[in-house]
Amino acid sequence: MSINSLCSSRRLKPAPETVKTLSRRISKFQRPRRRPPYHHPKMNSKDLIIRADDASDEAITAEEITGDAAPRVAAHGGMPTTQGPGNAFAELMSKSKPPAKSVNETRNKGKPSSRPASSSKNFNGRDGLGIYVQYPERNPEGRVIEYDDEFVVIQDRYPKASVHLLLLPRDPSLTLEHPLVTLSNNPAFLAKLKPRVERLKLLAARELRRKYGLSSASDAPYQRALEDLMSSPDPPSPEERDSLLPQGRDWSREIMSGVHTHPSMNHLHIHVLSRDMHSPWLKKKNHYLSFNSSFLVGLDEFPLKDGSPRFHPGDWLSWDMKCWRCEKNFRNKFRALQEHLDEEFEEWKQE
Repeated sequence: MSINSLCSSRRLKPAPETVKTLSRRISKFQRPRRRPPYHHPKMNSKDLIIRADDASDEAITAEEITGDAAPRVAAHGGMPTTQGPGNAFAELMSKSKPPAKSVNETRNKGKPSSRPASSSKNFNGRDGLGIYVQYPERNPEGRVIEYDDEFVVIQDRYPKASVHLLLLPRDPSLTLEHPLVTLSNNPAFLAKLKPRVERLKLLAARELRRKYGLSSASDAPYQRALEDLMSSPDPPSPEERDSLLPQGRDWSREIMSGVHTHPSMNHLHIHVLSRDMHSPWLKKKNHYLSFNSSFLVGLDEFPLKDGSPRFHPGDWLSWDMKCWRCEKNFRNKFRALQEHLDEEFEEWKQE
């Protein structure tokens, strides 16, 4: 209800400047806080971190950050899933009742995080990941999978693939650092990070199997054996199950991890995602290139050497788009690539 209509309904007369003043104040507070671009000495001026108002160049657009953008509807009716043994994410999330508690309760003992509070209370725009780092026990939007005093794992709000996780460090001295600089110059942190990422890749692989295992020809031996085990009078526990089953399809090969040369969000985060690029949120050329070009620096590439070309991606938005699976070059034709990716997805999940 507008200020004028509210006053009219109550037979009140607004002060002459009320509407204009309140509108100006509301506009002021709705404006996202801008953070000056980070400039590392190894990077040229044109390689600066993309600013929040440069929405067309971000891996996640401003509309997506605020939730105003609508997802793309895939040609095959979205992301079909198959029913199989427990959802890997749901199994972790189910340990947290109510959601405000830690999803890794045995590690956190049900208590709020003991990490020192940050002075920042604004989690808008490019600072949107800060709320997960500072208050994971609140489990904002139900996206927190697990956390402890060192890391938080969340599901990406705008996934660019069937499975898309973010690993967020919580150390205040690291969380606002540039990923290429930190992972190249902090060997202790890198050593701590790598086993965490490997564990998440296994979790993501299990989720891919749950989603698409019944459609996969190479996973058929595993699926048949699993069905036999689970239909037996005394089914094995999840811990015993893997040792009793054939390997089937190696879903871990379908998972990649890394950081962006120019992150779209301020808080340090590592992407762990499936290769399929099948998502209604994959809507722009920069979305695709940010995960299918050297713009994404794999975790196994660190530490980078001084003078590495990875610090200088150049005009990456002008690069051609090539299919991640067959390497067909679509140049600048994103709509054609989208249609092709839907076809590739159907073939990929049936391998």
